[in-house]
Amino acid sequence: MSPISTPARRRAASAVLAAALLVPLAACGKSGDSEKKDAPGAGSSASASAAPKAANLTVLAASSLTDVFKAAGAEYEKTHPGTKITFSFAGSQELAAQVKQGAPADALATADTKTMDGLKAETNEPVVIAKNRLVIVAGKDNPFKVGALKDLADTKIKVVLAAPEVPVGKYSKQILDAQKIEVKPVSQEPNVRAVLSKVELGEADAGLVYKTDSIKSGDKVAAVDIPDEQNVVASYPVATLKQSKNSEAAAAFVAWLSSPEGQKILQDAGFQKP
Repeated sequence: MSPISTPARRRAASAVLAAALLVPLAACGKSGDSEKKDAPGAGSSASASAAPKAANLTVLAASSLTDVFKAAGAEYEKTHPGTKITFSFAGSQELAAQVKQGAPADALATADTKTMDGLKAETNEPVVIAKNRLVIVAGKDNPFKVGALKDLADTKIKVVLAAPEVPVGKYSKQILDAQKIEVKPVSQEPNVRAVLSKVELGEADAGLVYKTDSIKSGDKVAAVDIPDEQNVVASYPVATLKQSKNSEAAAAFVAWLSSPEGQKILQDAGFQKP
């Protein structure tokens, strides 16, 4: 037999070398795959990034939400370490003006849907978190024996109402007009808490406020229920603001308000289910 030619020997040697190199490369590939699968925390980065970052949030909220939102905020901060919530309470119409002027804030809660609807350019999609109803509040022990809406027409009784541009003022006008009751208020206040305060301090004999405000006032006032057929239902929408610099954290808080934990706090304060 003739000896193998030099070119043939070179080709054979190259094939052997290539095969030898492929073996460790394949082994490295398997090892790398195994390390990726077995590495601690692999696949968890997505879920970790989904969790809202801690942030300092500013929430603008209707006056009637003052006490319940303070309680909700405290509970949220307790269960979401690193998040701090600062509330600014005022009449919904005042809050709307602040939002339109670009006030730095992350979320807004109003006492009516109409005010929120007027801010579509500034807010993301709102969600109703609670509902409420109106009651008559009279001075302690109800000295004038106010028992129904019609009694507010008595000129001997000093009645205070919220201004017509305030949600509770709109609701008050709506129910009084529906019953054809004419009331001449001694003053028209910028928010529901101001109405309540006037009655608590004896500066007015009666007024119309939300049921939750009368509950918070305790025995400082006498609350008189208004029949459902004469009453209105107030809805409370909340939305994140498009200008927020903490949109993820703000959205998490808004979503939490609709959670069982958030709803329990709202309903314990006397608010109705949304």
